[in-house]
Amino acid sequence: MISVVETRSIAVTGMSCDHCAHAIRAEIGQLPGVTGVDVDVAAGQVRITAEPLPGDTALRAAVEEAGYEFAG
Repeated sequence: MISVVETRSIAVTGMSCDHCAHAIRAEIGQLPGVTGVDVDVAAGQVRITAEPLPGDTALRAAVEEAGYEFAG
């Protein structure tokens, strides 16, 4: 079976600093299959690399656990 690494960008609101980025990386990075989390605080975007990508429910829970709002 061939593994496929996928990427997805999501919008996250409420981030304003490096601490925010660290909190988001820590929570999303714990989800199964996630191999990378890049946070652009200024743009309010988070790029996730995973095999396979987590679904919206898991991503929303991780973002909310970090204290921010999943905007899709």
